[in-house]
Amino acid sequence: MPKYGFNFQWMFIWRGNPPMPLDERALDFVASYGFDFVRIPTDYRFWVRDFDYLNSDETVFECLDDYLAACRARDIHMCLNLHRVPGYCINRNDLERDNLWLDEVAQDGFVFQWETFARRYKGAPNEHLSFDLMNEPPDVNQYGMTRENHAAIIRRTVAAIRAIDPDREIVIDGLGGGNLAMPELADLGVIHSCRGYQPMPVTHYRASWWIGSKGLPEPVYPGTPGDDKTWDRSGLREHYRPWQEIEAQGVQVHIGEFGCYNKTPNDVALRWFSDLLGLYREFRWGYSLWNFAGPFGIVEHGRAGAEYVNVQGYRVDKALLDLLLESRVSEKEGAK
Repeated sequence: MPKYGFNFQWMFIWRGNPPMPLDERALDFVASYGFDFVRIPTDYRFWVRDFDYLNSDETVFECLDDYLAACRARDIHMCLNLHRVPGYCINRNDLERDNLWLDEVAQDGFVFQWETFARRYKGAPNEHLSFDLMNEPPDVNQYGMTRENHAAIIRRTVAAIRAIDPDREIVIDGLGGGNLAMPELADLGVIHSCRGYQPMPVTHYRASWWIGSKGLPEPVYPGTPGDDKTWDRSGLREHYRPWQEIEAQGVQVHIGEFGCYNKTPNDVALRWFSDLLGLYREFRWGYSLWNFAGPFGIVEHGRAGAEYVNVQGYRVDKALLDLLLESRVSEKEGAK
């Protein structure tokens, strides 16, 4: 069965701050609507200081223990992700001292982090825990990454985890920020995680952290112009064709992140969501919205024109919630 849910940013970016405490009310909301997947993107600097990758403050992991226990109590799967890894992050990569793709010290540190988690969570059932190794590797040849050295690092890390916990469910994100399929790793026996942010002029309109947002006109959808296509449902389908091709080789595909920033007009956003989620239902792919509460979420995202309803104490975008619910494959359908 596909899994459906949300990203929670409880340990997302370290700025000298402790991890956020467990939000049980949010998990109660998730479970009450039958969502069964929570992705936790983390920053290794919460437990590592001064790039000393082989020494972790494991007291920090008690927060992860709490997150996992709360998810298990509600029959929710927790996907533990390293959003920032030793030597690489898609956001502010300049904060790293080392280069994951070129420096052995960073590669050793990356493997060590996952060996540590493998030992800590050995035996936790796969129905409740998976490891998403690295958030959104870069474009090929950026920072020195190639398909070859990326594949070598991933294979080494998967082997290290399996040497400790042979059956652990493992997830790898697509290249190019999660967008590019990886047929060279189709034999690895792991889940491949894609993204749902295309076309970027729709989903990241006026997003200050994306350089491509500068000077963009107010977005339209369908009919969003692109470099090599006009974006509509057919354009989205074509974007995911390489992922369907690796799926045909026996690879499970999951959408680890998708969403639309709150500066996009609401009617445009909803038309885009409708097409995207319709395809995910057709493909029988699970997904994880970025995020739950906030400018990409379903709770108080602040998108002009959205209508909110009060649900369990949250101001929820009901139209978006309905689309999420309608796009899920039922247990009966999943058995086909």
